[in-house]
Amino acid sequence: MSGGIEAAGELATGALLGRAVEPQAGEGHGAGHDAAHGLCLNCGTALIGSHCHGCGQAGHIHRSLSAIGHDILHGVFHFEGKLWRTLPMLAWRPGELTRRYIAGERARFVSPMAIFLFSVFAMFAVFSWVGISAPTELNAGNMKPFVAIDYARKDAQAKLDKAQRKLAAASDEEEKAEYRERIADAQQSLAGLDKAARSLGGGNVDMAMAEAHTGWHALDHGIEKWQKNPALMMYKLQSASYKFSWLLIPLSVPFLWALFFWKRQYKLYDHAVFVTYSITFMSLFYIVVAIVAAIGLGGGWLAVAALAIPFVHVTRQLQQAYQLNWFSAIMRAWVLTFFISWILTIFVLILVALGLFG
Repeated sequence: MSGGIEAAGELATGALLGRAVEPQAGEGHGAGHDAAHGLCLNCGTALIGSHCHGCGQAGHIHRSLSAIGHDILHGVFHFEGKLWRTLPMLAWRPGELTRRYIAGERARFVSPMAIFLFSVFAMFAVFSWVGISAPTELNAGNMKPFVAIDYARKDAQAKLDKAQRKLAAASDEEEKAEYRERIADAQQSLAGLDKAARSLGGGNVDMAMAEAHTGWHALDHGIEKWQKNPALMMYKLQSASYKFSWLLIPLSVPFLWALFFWKRQYKLYDHAVFVTYSITFMSLFYIVVAIVAAIGLGGGWLAVAALAIPFVHVTRQLQQAYQLNWFSAIMRAWVLTFFISWILTIFVLILVALGLFG
């Protein structure tokens, strides 16, 4: 009894403190004319029970600092509770999760799109952390030879011009000697790059680059941007892959539909849920692969796992979601794996087009 009295006293003290910090901070139905008359403060519907049956808003509203903390904790733990129910099923019983969500059991699990967006954000963050990103510097190993040579030649020419200007302005003999050395290095670099260009049969790098032009102004402009600053364009391409990752869903649905088009009980919505949960698992799985590789635990086994586990997961999801026998699920998984190469190719082409014309 005494414990209950103390708890009630603490609640009363908290309420008084809230009113002291925020005078006139009313709560509940008394916080407004409509609420006082039993109407929802959001949509004006007559309240029946604790929540509005029209828009879902709670009838009891808060206007105190303590309510902010309550909302934060509720949001975090409410999402976290759903997340820890969703992730194990996504990993071990993905098809059952897909089927149960489609059937209407949705309050227990994180929605496919919400967890998809969460996984994409997490993948972007983790990949950036472990250093999986587009190259920020150009070299002959990651670009076409002529483009790499041209980029290096322009860099060497800039260094030569700068050193010549510094030499002309220098008065101290030691400084002049240093700049003469820099000029000699730059000239040597230019000579080596010209020799490399001739060995590739280009002779003139600028002419070799000009041959890539197609006559279509928009495409030529895009190619020119890639040639002038390929590292920047690669960075833009990587950024676009995260921004437009949602395109993988509508691109994948028709291919999955083709595996079941004669089964009328499965709708496009069902396939979309399947695809979204599947891509989410792949994103989270490759986050784990990236972390394991970054901390030095990778090896041959990691490469095998990175290829085998996604196939096994897709097979299990097909078998459980569409209630197939294992042979049928494996066959469809093989076909879907072949389709995935098409889907990724189309996706990359779209991103390249965005990079060229954007």
